[in-house]
Amino acid sequence: MATWNSRGLRGSTLEDLINRTNEQYQENGLALIQKIPTPITPVRIEKETRHITLAYFDQQSTVDYIGAVQGIPVCFDAKECGTDTFPLANIHRHQVDFMQAFEKQDGVAFFLIYFSKDDTFYYLPLRTLLQYWKRMENGGRKSFRRDELEERYYLKRKSGYLVPYLDGIAMDLQERD
Repeated sequence: MATWNSRGLRGSTLEDLINRTNEQYQENGLALIQKIPTPITPVRIEKETRHITLAYFDQQSTVDYIGAVQGIPVCFDAKECGTDTFPLANIHRHQVDFMQAFEKQDGVAFFLIYFSKDDTFYYLPLRTLLQYWKRMENGGRKSFRRDELEERYYLKRKSGYLVPYLDGIAMDLQERD
């Protein structure tokens, strides 16, 4: 039997951790965040198992998650990185555009980055990503290094939450005031 070597499966553990955290936040009345499925059109389906073996994306996806945290609209995308340098090619222009429009509607947009090398989560506010993005557009680095990141946005596991991103949102909102 052939093995499936899809890059798309790399983030499934990260997705599982975030989904479990979202369930905990909802159970405790703190937030309602939903995973946004990526729309696909199946091309080939294995008859016996009814598994999709070939498909294409119907449209560009925007973000992985969207919802509300105590009345505040929130959207974010989750990314995994195995090194100390995050390539901006992992983020697409249409995602940045969507997140900017989302924040213009008084929402909070951010990226959750999982540095798998040392099992660390980082809350990257959109405004910080935009600094790196503009640097890239102006001919600078097409990535950012971990030593450029603000230490306070590393998420510390606590109270049984696997990915406590509400702490990042709280800091993000404080800095906006």
